[in-house]
Amino acid sequence: MKSLICEKPFEIHYIETPKPVIKNDEVLLKIKAVGVCGTDIHAYTGNQPFFSYPRILGHEICGLVEAVGNDCPAELMNQYVVVIPAIACGECVACKEGKTNCCDTISLYGVHQDGGFQDYLAVKASNVIPVPASVDPAAASLVECFAIGAHANRRADSKQNENILVVGAGPIGLGTAAIALANGANVVLADVSNERRAHAESVLGIKTLNPIEASYTDDLYDAFNNNLACTVMDATGNKASMSNSVNLIRHGGKIVFIGLYIGDLQLDDPTFHKKETTLIASRNATFEDFTKVIDLFESKKISEKIMVNQEFQFDTIGLDYENNVVKNKGLVKGVIRFD
Repeated sequence: MKSLICEKPFEIHYIETPKPVIKNDEVLLKIKAVGVCGTDIHAYTGNQPFFSYPRILGHEICGLVEAVGNDCPAELMNQYVVVIPAIACGECVACKEGKTNCCDTISLYGVHQDGGFQDYLAVKASNVIPVPASVDPAAASLVECFAIGAHANRRADSKQNENILVVGAGPIGLGTAAIALANGANVVLADVSNERRAHAESVLGIKTLNPIEASYTDDLYDAFNNNLACTVMDATGNKASMSNSVNLIRHGGKIVFIGLYIGDLQLDDPTFHKKETTLIASRNATFEDFTKVIDLFESKKISEKIMVNQEFQFDTIGLDYENNVVKNKGLVKGVIRFD
């Protein structure tokens, strides 16, 4: 079969590899679509922490089950499924509390072990979820990306009519805003990019703001009827943006950090205490988040158009990955189709 392998930073190419032989607890997927994530870009440029080479990338996966292991449910055969990329141990304290997203020894397909940039992939049956026939494989490949936003909203306990500011209009921010809207919240999305703000307004129909404008805080008050946000969900991974979050919530408000900054953050402690701030981290997603997103896709409350603005073919994307993906300034979210 054909695989697209990142041998080392700035080197990616096609190779022929053996078709996987599944274990008793695995299913064999014929890959149908894979979302292109920032992780796949950072891995190529050598900026992805906890990453080893060579690696077959791709963790946002939709596939068709072509074979099932002896210990797997037979009804998975010939099902379209999405992959929960995070493989949890099931034994640590976090796993036993249902927090499989932050397992002590978590491993991800496409990050710590080979992923979906290949024709076939063996996946643990416990890490696949069937998707309805009404959901196109390209849309299904985005379930994982939306699930990150669903998990952040669950951590925030976002509710009907709450004022929520999402910072960062990349795919994770767009997905987070879309889930908050589906939960009935009043959502404003902030980003420094004119193009991304325009995209968000077009696909979500929400107000957007530029966080580097001098009027940013005043504009937030106007957007939320003379209040600040009940919750700020920051998907930027940007130190300045994350540090400023405490200034953008109302008293008694919450901050959810989705994006990861590699380093130390500073928050103004008097402001943090005065507002009795709740500070929350959000990492990965769980089965519950995936099923919520699948239900929202099936009910048409979200769609792939919220994120995707380019599609690629697996047979050709690797021929010029750097220009197609890494240096593609117009790319919001890409999906690789295999048919």
